[in-house]
Amino acid sequence: MKLVTFRTPDGTVRPGVLSDDQVVAIDLPDMRALFALGDEGLELARRATGPHWPLTEVRLLAPIAPKKFFHTAGNFREHEDESKRVGWSHEIAPWIVFFQNVDAIVGPDEPVVYPPHLTRELDYELELAVVLKRSGKHFDAAEAESYIGGYLIFNDVTARDIQREEMRSGVFSFCKGIDTFCPIGPWIVTPDELGDPHDLDMQLRVNGEVRQRSHSSNMWVKIPEIIAHYSPMGYTAGDILSTGTVSGVAAFQEDAESWYLRPGDVMECEIENIGILRNPVISWEEAYGEPPPAWGKEGDR
Repeated sequence: MKLVTFRTPDGTVRPGVLSDDQVVAIDLPDMRALFALGDEGLELARRATGPHWPLTEVRLLAPIAPKKFFHTAGNFREHEDESKRVGWSHEIAPWIVFFQNVDAIVGPDEPVVYPPHLTRELDYELELAVVLKRSGKHFDAAEAESYIGGYLIFNDVTARDIQREEMRSGVFSFCKGIDTFCPIGPWIVTPDELGDPHDLDMQLRVNGEVRQRSHSSNMWVKIPEIIAHYSPMGYTAGDILSTGTVSGVAAFQEDAESWYLRPGDVMECEIENIGILRNPVISWEEAYGEPPPAWGKEGDR
């Protein structure tokens, strides 16, 4: 089952189910309300018989607005290995965890805005993410499976020049939490439809060129262990956890400057059995109709 949040032709935002190129509305206020009902909410979605529209007549939005978004970094050790090849400034240790700015979330086909007054090194990071269907805390990996409500694609857009500065303190979040830097979607795929989350091909393309290619079996720590590890912080139904990016990011290429994102680029994140999350990169001027602010210009960093 594919769960979506969408805008109807009359402008109303609703949760729904995608079925045979038709979007069927669910009689709930939003997607978090569905996950708050746990298995009952998923069953309600399966039986949805509300108003429906062809997919071509609605606009898909970010499928969920989580209360918390847990980042996992360093889980694909291939990412650390390639960082050493180019002498990246800091170690990418396993079990790096931090929170995403949920207000930075954008959905499928929504633009990522390039802020030239903040960064000249805009990068992409393909990740598989998990949506939780239960609230809870302090549990082990054996129980973690019962918390999984679905999966989606996450593109962890990152300003690398800002990140290098932040990593000097061992903490980073601003580099990844700038407005529009958190594309997720295009929908949430339930576990029964996805299959084994550790047996999925993963690929990210920029302007049709493959930049990242890997497989979810390459995770160093598997998903139940990740969920259990963070459980002391407490979960709310609808929270999201990422599982780490794979090799192929721009920053770890010999000619990184030519790989960094620029306005006009189009990113396509694809994970087997989920789909494609597409997001264009646009200029500050295109987004806001005026030049970027004078503060924070290149050379201030």
